[in-house]
Amino acid sequence: MTDIAKTVVITGSSSGIGKATAQVFARAGWNVVAAMRLPAVEKDLVETDRLKLVALDVQDAASVTAAVATSISAFSKIDVWINNAGYGTFGPIEAASQAQVQRQYDVNVFGVIHCVKAIAPHFRSNREGVIINVSSIGGLMALPAYTLYNSTKFAVEGLSEGLWYELSRFGIRVKIVEPGLTKTNFGSSSMDLLDHSELPAYEQMMEAINAARKDNVSRSSSPELVANTIFEAANDPGDRLRYLVGADAKRLWRLRRWIGAQTQMRIVRRALKMS
Repeated sequence: MTDIAKTVVITGSSSGIGKATAQVFARAGWNVVAAMRLPAVEKDLVETDRLKLVALDVQDAASVTAAVATSISAFSKIDVWINNAGYGTFGPIEAASQAQVQRQYDVNVFGVIHCVKAIAPHFRSNREGVIINVSSIGGLMALPAYTLYNSTKFAVEGLSEGLWYELSRFGIRVKIVEPGLTKTNFGSSSMDLLDHSELPAYEQMMEAINAARKDNVSRSSSPELVANTIFEAANDPGDRLRYLVGADAKRLWRLRRWIGAQTQMRIVRRALKMS
């Protein structure tokens, strides 16, 4: 630890990857701003001189701006900003209501944009800073029933790559962390199950996908593995953009690059008995 500790802000710190990331940075001696919608109900993360709980709702641009100001007031400077807050939908896109579609994009895409626009001026004035966007292997390849969620993570990938160009001239490094399946509540309480009960044409597909999900649960990565990769990315002085996390994510991406996207898509379709 240096004499002057660095400061990280992490959105979505109330659970899963966000909470594990806050704990990793705190143990490393960083100043940590654990940003979340409802800090008053947080039980595990306890405020100290080095760890602050700050209210931040990525769907509210004013909330994001206020969180930036609060963080700077507490620690004078922000060194790393981690866009981790996320929301997921699961089911055929025909079953999604307009409200679910809107929320999916409000949190996963527009929320990231709010945060980038709020922190970029601070980083530009300091001529340094790191923005880490938590994406997913689902931002590099899509799977059925994750269609709406995948589309937002594809957007995060494109946004991040563009920012990598735009912000590098100001000394700002942009990174993307892409986990595979992770043992968090994202697949339960943090995921909105789209009601397809009135769409019987999708029942066979959903049964096959749900069976595959259950089979893969035991192979999920821990939130700590993802958090450690985020910490690695934050401390990487180079211009590397992407950091895949988890054996499943790395295996799927290697396979796609080896056999090509179209062949891999056909394999997934056959495995799920969709052809």
